[in-house]
Amino acid sequence: MSLPPGPMGLPLVGNLCDMPADKEWLTFARWGEKYGDICSVTVLGQTLVILNCAKIANDMLDKKSAIYSDRPVLQMGGELVGWKNTMVLLPYSDRFRRYRRLFHSLIGTPSAVKQFHPSEEFEARKFLRSVLMNPDDLSGHVRKTAGAVILRISHGYEVKEKDDPFVAIADRATEQFSLSTAPGGFLVDLIPAMRHIPLWFPGAGFRHKANEWAATLQEMVDCPYAFVKQQVASGTAQTSFTSTLLENKQLTAEEELDLKWSAASLYSGAADTTVSALNSFFLALSLHPHVLKKAQMEIDAIVGNERLPTYSDRSSLPYVNALALEVLRWHTVVPTAVPHRVMQDDVHDGYFIPKGALVIPNIWNFTHDARVYKNPFVFNPERFLALKGEAPEPDPREVCFGFGRRRVFLRSGLHLADASIFISCAMSLAVFDISKRVENGVTIEPIHGNTTGTISHPEPFQCCIKPRSEKAISLILAESS
Repeated sequence: MSLPPGPMGLPLVGNLCDMPADKEWLTFARWGEKYGDICSVTVLGQTLVILNCAKIANDMLDKKSAIYSDRPVLQMGGELVGWKNTMVLLPYSDRFRRYRRLFHSLIGTPSAVKQFHPSEEFEARKFLRSVLMNPDDLSGHVRKTAGAVILRISHGYEVKEKDDPFVAIADRATEQFSLSTAPGGFLVDLIPAMRHIPLWFPGAGFRHKANEWAATLQEMVDCPYAFVKQQVASGTAQTSFTSTLLENKQLTAEEELDLKWSAASLYSGAADTTVSALNSFFLALSLHPHVLKKAQMEIDAIVGNERLPTYSDRSSLPYVNALALEVLRWHTVVPTAVPHRVMQDDVHDGYFIPKGALVIPNIWNFTHDARVYKNPFVFNPERFLALKGEAPEPDPREVCFGFGRRRVFLRSGLHLADASIFISCAMSLAVFDISKRVENGVTIEPIHGNTTGTISHPEPFQCCIKPRSEKAISLILAESS
């Protein structure tokens, strides 16, 4: 019985030279076209199994999650920088199960997340005002709002209007996570012994970078937690993930460590994904004005122009909801996910999957699979509506946020990100027109590109954002005051 097929390797180094340096999901998709939905490569003795089909990923990583839920040891991002302590890289262990219980008890279901809807609506209204006042800094407003929402939920912290230190440090840390954990990003992940290279040795630049990034991560973990502890002690803490677990309970050192890092996991898992999705929303609508108009017509008919949409309107806005889903499908926020590590030998579809193999789901290919989504590179929210007797296409949320026994954490992040994305999209549609920017009579065509990293953002783009009417302006100012 053999490994899944793949490109032919070289003696000793295997497929080291075949590994992509960036946008690895595109290379993996090409391998899928050539070798099949399950393919494999071997790099310096380490087997990597690439999955290019959502059904196969579900069959392996969900249905056989008992042996597919471990994480590999990532030397750069996990060991040297320290992300091994967060849920996303935590090995399948007792500590992992403790984290999972914490998430499930507080934010593991949509109904549990409802308690945070008012906070998300409040921050979305502040976002509208910020965009109105300075539409040219869309990316900055998106990042601040995403950070504000999740910091309220994770730590009960209200961000400052400008230059908030917690948002700034978390932005740096999550960007560094994306870079430090990208497949093939650092040679030390393929040659673990390199982590012992002295700092003074030629070629040790990655170690200096790891030390810098580790300090950033530790600051992101410690500072918000210290803030909540002080607030709880003074009796002024706002309800949050952290304060709920701190109040009225004397924590052991182990419990405190778990709480500190699980709260950091929540922030790092939800904030940057929301930033990517919201930027994708504005990019998509600047490229597709007919989608914008159709969504605005639905909001005008259901909500009117005397108030902003709320979560209670969601079930009455099927097209807007479908638009939010299409944003997640069209621009895949986590293109390849973090690899799963196989805990024992397995056989799947006639292929041998050895213990210790790393299994990488190519989520980008799942959401752009022409066998699943008609014209997958076309932005079309209607694919998720039951029109003309046709069944809607699969909900991308089922694959966008991972597989297996980590779904409790991943789903928690999904529930928070999904709610934040929907309300920000719906409120923005209600009051803003979004179009291509025109400078000196020349239309600037936005390009839909993906940045490299575990979390992929749209490449920088420009668009034009204007209030729909004077009524919209007054509504923004009234609602955000």
